[in-house]
Amino acid sequence: MKKSVYSLVLMDDVVRAVDAQAGRLGTSRSNLINQILAEHLSCVTPEMRMKAIFGQVQRLIDTTFQVQQQSPSAMTFRGSLQYKYHPTISYRVELDRAPERFLGKLSVSIRTQNQKLIRECTEFFRYRCEMEARYLARLGYTDYTAGIGPGTFTRALFNSGELDEEGAAEAIYSYISDLDRSLMLWLADVGAFVQSQAELEADYREMLGKYVV
Repeated sequence: MKKSVYSLVLMDDVVRAVDAQAGRLGTSRSNLINQILAEHLSCVTPEMRMKAIFGQVQRLIDTTFQVQQQSPSAMTFRGSLQYKYHPTISYRVELDRAPERFLGKLSVSIRTQNQKLIRECTEFFRYRCEMEARYLARLGYTDYTAGIGPGTFTRALFNSGELDEEGAAEAIYSYISDLDRSLMLWLADVGAFVQSQAELEADYREMLGKYVV
């Protein structure tokens, strides 16, 4: 959203109160005044939009995940891998303040020192990246970008331009749930995953029919 510079004449007491509140919220004077005016005038700010998306994501989260951390522009939630010692997997969603081509970014990381598990997760992420790029390209999304490291996966989340805050939340959560389910099956038994691969990819294509993210 475009911003411009304006001059306002305010009472000193008002400015002091605004500065104190801005300090407590960890934001700037200008940003807080912008939010207050937007709420009063029923305008939607980037902060309000991101808050609405994350609020809906929280309502969708089931017992598979637990919210670990949240800020105005990011949310991290975690689950447990069905693997010995049940290591943690974290999903971090960072939303863009002014989304154009992309809603934001997803980062996935495995918390473990087990090198075998790291290799298995990395192999899965390579497969997943290739699969997603293939199906998204068929829909015209040829600028799919993703990064793979040892036990890590990051990718930009597409903004189809057709989703409101609720739809964006559902798309993000549906994607993460699908990714998590596929990874769990991969780690449980690669042979079983191969047998289920066609069905899993059909589920992914069905999701793309509802949401492109």
